[in-house]
Amino acid sequence: MGQKSQVAGSGLPSSLATPPPPFPGSGRRFAPTVGKGTPQSGGDITGHLTFPLVSVAFLVSFGSSMLYGYNLAVVNSPAVHIKAFYNATWSHRYGHGLTSGSLTLLYSLTVSIFALGGLVGSLLVGVLTERYGRNVVLSRSTVLVLLASSFMGFSRELGSPEMVIVGRSIMGLHSGICLSVVPLYLGEIAPKNLRGFLGLVPSIFICLGVFFAQVLSLPELLGNDRFWPLFLSVGVVPASLQLLLLHCFPESPRYLLIEKNDIFGATAALHRFLGTPNVQDVIEEMKEEQQSLSSMEMVSVWQLLWDRSVHWQTLSVVVVNAGMQLSGIDAIWFYTNTIFENAGIPASQIPYTILGTGATEVIAGLIGSALPWMCYVSVTCVVGIIAGFCMGPAGIPFLMTAELFVQSHRPAAYIVGGSLNWLCNFTIGFIFPFLQMSAGAFCNLIFCGICFLVALYVYLIVPETKNKTFMEISHIFATRRSFLSNPSRLIGMMKFSGYGALESMEGSGSGSSLP
Repeated sequence: MGQKSQVAGSGLPSSLATPPPPFPGSGRRFAPTVGKGTPQSGGDITGHLTFPLVSVAFLVSFGSSMLYGYNLAVVNSPAVHIKAFYNATWSHRYGHGLTSGSLTLLYSLTVSIFALGGLVGSLLVGVLTERYGRNVVLSRSTVLVLLASSFMGFSRELGSPEMVIVGRSIMGLHSGICLSVVPLYLGEIAPKNLRGFLGLVPSIFICLGVFFAQVLSLPELLGNDRFWPLFLSVGVVPASLQLLLLHCFPESPRYLLIEKNDIFGATAALHRFLGTPNVQDVIEEMKEEQQSLSSMEMVSVWQLLWDRSVHWQTLSVVVVNAGMQLSGIDAIWFYTNTIFENAGIPASQIPYTILGTGATEVIAGLIGSALPWMCYVSVTCVVGIIAGFCMGPAGIPFLMTAELFVQSHRPAAYIVGGSLNWLCNFTIGFIFPFLQMSAGAFCNLIFCGICFLVALYVYLIVPETKNKTFMEISHIFATRRSFLSNPSRLIGMMKFSGYGALESMEGSGSGSSLP
């Protein structure tokens, strides 16, 4: 059922549909500097990094995004101690221990329940942000971290494995909310030319969260039988800092004006974030968006899935989001100890080997996070996606979702992509131990094959989006549909702006992109 004006009615707030800023065709790169914002005339709103922008970006990335990375890796090192706790508790309750298969199943549930919580959280984002705002949701969601940390921290004292599982699910609920709200909030408070730059900050902190978990997992720190409940609860520290400080920063000006019609609050927020009294151009731009949304009918998830006009776009979102999780990267974070143990590395050396791989992951994560921005500015978005899946998937699917859909379809596409992302995360976390028992190290060849197939799909199907409007991108996909209804047309492989796409070779050989 279509809904008018309020994008939140279809699951996400209207301003989540705001596309990334187009960059000039001249290829000029932006060099961010700290200074006062400088809105330009003509509606081309640009600005510089200001202290409030930098501070809030680091605060929400440290207090929210980093916890996602931390909780991906935190259950890896204490696996032996958690399993021993489960077995001892079961034996105390029922007079006998768990079988090997039952223990593996229970621990797999502990690992993967985080993703199910994330799925629920991602589905709640639209309702929460439309009702309470971005800043308030990020602030209040830290209560979930405090609650989850309490469950896990006191689980051993109370002899309750269920508290660990419930705590993990609540922590996943928090991550599911914040993974969407953090980039939404930063994208709305930043000038157009800085949205991509600030969008890198959460991705970098996710990588750092994984690395911090690996550092703290050393036996000399928290990776031992005595401190593993504390190890699971460390997230309370960054969450508490965010809870204490985030109220010092204003709400998203775009949310205040477009969704709450609070022009005075939006003006004050813009003054604070941009560091300049001249914000009239920004206000006018947001008013124009508000007027355009008032007459726009939004598409529901069900309508998106059955809309033949966007089948290729929807399929592309499904393939890339599923491929990111099915690449096996989360399996490595969840089960690093088991992987190295099966590889023959002595148990005493595994924690330090993990530190080496963790440092490598941070470097690769920094490259993977920067690649979408570098490609968006200077090369192409398609190249970024292909390179990401060749090296290990980067954080590009959310950017691609914004690029491939017009505003009326974008919110539903975010829900489809996000839900699939978390479902595949759960699947990998749950089945990997059994996959490893049956196939050994050869199970990684499955992940390698998935990465290759996704990269090939992107090269052949996804058109280049750089310097193209949303209507132009839709037209490229429309020609694919016309080919399906008329397969007698001559098809050939051509280079589209230098990179992958299939194009028609009718007439002069310069046609629209085809499947």
